[in-house]
Amino acid sequence: MTATAAFEYGTNRDFAAPYAVKDGTGSAWWPPADGKPDGDYLLAPPHPADRVGTAIDPRDRRRLELHAALTAAGIPPRPEDREAIESLSALSAGINTTIQRWLHHTL
Repeated sequence: MTATAAFEYGTNRDFAAPYAVKDGTGSAWWPPADGKPDGDYLLAPPHPADRVGTAIDPRDRRRLELHAALTAAGIPPRPEDREAIESLSALSAGINTTIQRWLHHTL
């Protein structure tokens, strides 16, 4: 898919929101804010109290941040890049911050 392929089908796009619901006329509406659904929609709103209270390991956080920085810089990691990313995420937080700063400045 080329960069222009997304625009080949015109600009008429449906409204896309995970908590919006479409009625029979095609218009979108939001469920009530009080959390009590009065209609049928796909996902229930998230409840902060239901979140798991565990922290992410610093090495895993650096790995995720490196993935995000590479993707944002236009260099999406490939499966064969996994070993290199694992090795880089094992380095100190300061080195990872520097690598991410370099990637950020490539934009």
